[in-house]
Formats: sequence, structure tokens, C-alpha cells
Amino acid sequence: MTDLPEKAGEALAGAFPEDERRPAPGRERTFAALPPARGRGFAQTWWGLAWLKALADSALDNEQVKQGRRYARAGTVGAVSVRPGRITAVVQDRDGTPYRCDVLLQELAAADWDRFLDLVADRAGHIAALLDHDMPPHLVEDAAAAGIELLPGIGDLEAECGCEAWDHCSHTAALCYQTARLLDKDPFVLLLMRGRGEEELLHDLQVRTASRAREAAEQLASSAPEVESAAAEGISAAEAYAAYTAYAAQDSLPPLPVPPAVDEPGTAPVLGGGTEPAPGVEVAALEFLVSDTAARAQRLLADALAPGHADSPSQAALSCAQDAVRLAASGPGPRIAARLASGSGRTAQALALAVRAWEYGGAPALAVLEEEWAPEPAALARAAAQLAAAWDEDEPRPQLRRDRNRWTVAGGGAQLRYGRDGRWWPYLKERGQWAPAGPAAEDPASALATLGGGADGDG
Repeated sequence: MTDLPEKAGEALAGAFPEDERRPAPGRERTFAALPPARGRGFAQTWWGLAWLKALADSALDNEQVKQGRRYARAGTVGAVSVRPGRITAVVQDRDGTPYRCDVLLQELAAADWDRFLDLVADRAGHIAALLDHDMPPHLVEDAAAAGIELLPGIGDLEAECGCEAWDHCSHTAALCYQTARLLDKDPFVLLLMRGRGEEELLHDLQVRTASRAREAAEQLASSAPEVESAAAEGISAAEAYAAYTAYAAQDSLPPLPVPPAVDEPGTAPVLGGGTEPAPGVEVAALEFLVSDTAARAQRLLADALAPGHADSPSQAALSCAQDAVRLAASGPGPRIAARLASGSGRTAQALALAVRAWEYGGAPALAVLEEEWAPEPAALARAAAQLAAAWDEDEPRPQLRRDRNRWTVAGGGAQLRYGRDGRWWPYLKERGQWAPAGPAAEDPASALATLGGGADGDG
């Protein structure tokens, strides 16, 4: 990468004009310029890929986006400044001219942040994911159900550039590609763009959870005598009948009780004891199924009580063969894994491959592993168009041989599989068989880039 000229510093000096207020401490992050990204995808996480899709959907000139990708690959994007509603960097043009670029994303309103923080505080899993710098799909889906859009959509990424282009130019596109690499490592970059930095957000969550714990304890302490009294005295039949007839006269029903708090599932009981189990019943396997059932019941109940659940699409039920893989992915012991393999009609090796696919993408990834299908003409045309546009003219293009929905790199141990949902899944040849090698990508070049050197030589 060539160093940006000294004029780049002058361009950055104008990052905060007089009419643009400098962010408060903790609400701005600056990332050093990243090295060139040759031979790799810009995003591997699903939210990083969603960011790049928003760029593709927002830009009117696809050639400018491609040129921006080349700029980003060459390392011409300088340090990236991230603050609420805006990302800024200096991008060096082909002739060496530096341009200040800004990409704007609307901040969430205060009311939206309150709803989002309440939503996260209600789910221990959401808090754990954020602390682990992860953004699971169900967190974004729950937020969307509450009317909060975290990820950008069509037209959400607005561009401003010193080259005076009125739409996304190659410079702002390069900034978006470089930002995708930052998002991959830390989703708090996106949340900062939406208006809250990591420290501020986690502090607000801590305050909320502590306040709720105090309120729950106070409510429990204050209601205990009343509960005990009511339990001791009971309610007369006349009062119960009178309450029913009052609601019936109004052609209505009594109000539902407040939904219960959803706790984490408890410890499964130990089923072993003095009595021998019936023939064919393995105690350890039964205990494992009890624990799994409790965990699934907790998740289903939490989802059912979440805001907007009635409007959320229902998930398709898993087949016995799919559910066996889901159970095996939770890490049971070797004996239980062997029973799952046998019960689902798989060998131990086939189950291990199925588990790897499941960990990359659940049921859709498992289908790509185990199903071979011939795309319809329309789907095949879309795939061919994606392949044609995936690599820039100055990039080496791999030679691919197609067999139904599978494209294999000629002379190498790499393969791309086209899913029924239009995404591309990377595979590597391991010990003579094809094995899942990463999550799905929207374009084939990104999927192939996750394979690294495996795409060039025998696997």
C-alpha cells in the first residue's frame, strides 16, 4: 500500500466543519488504515454481508461500486472515523488525489433506543451475545419486530464525497467495503453509527438490569403476605361466579394475567437410581434429551412472549434426520452421538460432516451438504450472472466446472455450492470427500475467498 499524501491530513482536518459538532468523548472511534485485502472477502459475518448488500442496493452505478472494491483491495482507504450517523475517511484516487468521504446512516431516535435496550435486557441471550461482540440473527429480528431497524436497507447509506459526486462514487464505495471489515470484527461499530457507543450502551444495559432486579425483589417482598393470606382464605364460589357474570354481561373476558418471567432452564434431574432401566433405555441418553427439551421449551416460551411474536414467520419443523444433527451439534458424549448417527441413517463420519454444516448455517447449510439438485433455468441464469460479476477484470478468475448446483475449481480442491436460497457455500476436499468450509456468502467470490490457499491447490 502506498502512503496517502500529506494533503490527506489537510482533507481530514475538515472532518468537523464549524457547523458540525464534534462528538462527545466515547462517541467516536478511529480505526487505523487496514492493509490491502487481496485474496480475501471483505465480510464473513452475516451482518457484514448485509452491510455490503445495502451498498449494492443503494448505489445506482454498479461500475462505481466495482471500482470502489478495487480501491479498497489496494489499501487506498485511510483511517476510518466512526461516530453517530456518519463514517469518514480519506480515500486516494487513482491519480493520487485524496478525497474526504462520508457515508451517512440515520441514528435511532431516543424512543427506539429505549425499546431496544428493554428488549435486550429482557433476554439474557441477547446480552451475552453483545458482550461476546456477536450479533445473532434473532437479536436483529426481535429488534425489527419492535420497529427498530439495526441493519441498513435499500437507500439507507447516503454518500458525500469531495469529488462532488451526487451518488455513491468509487471513493464512498471503497469506504463502505473497508467498513465491512471493521463490522466483521466488532458489531458495536454499527451500533455506534446508530447512535450509541459500546461503553454507553453496556452501561445503560447494566442500569436497566439492576433496576429490574431491584423492582422484582421489592415486588416479591411486598406481595408475599398478600399471597399467603389469599392462599389461606381462598375465594368464595359466590365471588368467583359474580366476577364471571359481570364479564359475561359485557360480552368480554377477564384480563389475562401478566406474562411470567422466563428464567433459564433448570438442571435436568438425575434419572439413575436403584431401579434398573427397561431394556433398550439408556439413562444418559434420556437425561440428555430432558436437558435439551427444557432448553428448547425455554427458548420457545421466550420467543412467544417477545414483542411482535404474532407477526413473526413460524419456523419450519425439523425432520428426524435434521433434528438428530441439531442434537449432535450440542456436543453429547460418544455413545449418544453414535446412537444419533445410527438412528438418522448416517455413519459417524457423515454425522460429523453434517454437524459441521449445521454449525455454519443450520438447516439450509445441511441441505446444501446432503442434497444435490439441478437449478431451474431462471435460478441458473441468476447464478451465472453472479459468477460473471463476481471478479473484477484485473483479478485472476478461477476456472470452474459445473455439475448441477456445484461449481468445482479446476485442478484444485475447492468447490462452490449454490443453495436454493441463492447463496453460495464454500467447500474443501478433505481426505477424498467434500466438506463444508465456511458460512454462506451472497456472491461467489467472497465464498471462495474464505477458502484461502485451498482454492489453489489440492485439498
